[in-house]
Amino acid sequence: MVPRTSPHPRVGAAPTVLKIVIAGGFGAGKTTAVGAVSEITPLSTEEYLTEASADVDSLAGIEAKETTTVAFDFGRLSLPDAPIPLELFLFGTPGQDRFVDLWYDLSRGAVGAVVLVDTRRLESSFTPVSFFEDIGLPFVVAVNQFDGAHRYHPQQVRTALELPASVPVVTCDARDTNHVAGVLLTLVDHASTNRADHTPSTTLQDA
Repeated sequence: MVPRTSPHPRVGAAPTVLKIVIAGGFGAGKTTAVGAVSEITPLSTEEYLTEASADVDSLAGIEAKETTTVAFDFGRLSLPDAPIPLELFLFGTPGQDRFVDLWYDLSRGAVGAVVLVDTRRLESSFTPVSFFEDIGLPFVVAVNQFDGAHRYHPQQVRTALELPASVPVVTCDARDTNHVAGVLLTLVDHASTNRADHTPSTTLQDA
């Protein structure tokens, strides 16, 4: 899926600036997704995993993982040829449940969120899904199709996560620029339909 273009783009129009949160469980591919689509060198707060975290950061199913985000990732994507020119500020969250307090800060002023799902560790997706439901922030679920992982139909994932029909569920490869850009556009479309029901408590500049 590639970013859609308008047959009559607004020449010289200032882009609409939107803040988007990229969330998901530990090892779901958030840092990879931000890095794949960012037009700038992404800001990353990756640190090496240590033995001290072994009891709280399970590597079951992701044994090759050596680092983890400890604050947030940041990237930027401009889409000047979208129906409305966009500039997206992307904030990737740390995945572990113990960072939930930080998720509130990162979500402040956001138009919506992408929840990346790793079907090998589906249980790690329940906390971010519940978080965005609780704060009333529009979100989409993107199933990251890891090499060697079983492929599930989006409807199966929807059922497993008990998602309402109103929440889009898509598949993607978080390493692929076009895939990630397509997921972001899906979120923007989804968030625009929920705008009347969601009024951010702060402005983008506060985030």
